[in-house]
Amino acid sequence: MKKSFLPALLLCGMALLVSGCNTVAGFGKDLEKVGEKMQDKSKK
Repeated sequence: MKKSFLPALLLCGMALLVSGCNTVAGFGKDLEKVGEKMQDKSKK
């Protein structure tokens, strides 16, 4: 049972890391859009 637990744990950890990276990348894109809109508003 111990042999099957470690690969499952590693797989779950890798899935969390990958999903976390996607979330951070998406947040960065959203933040960039907000910054662009603020710059556009300040130019008017």
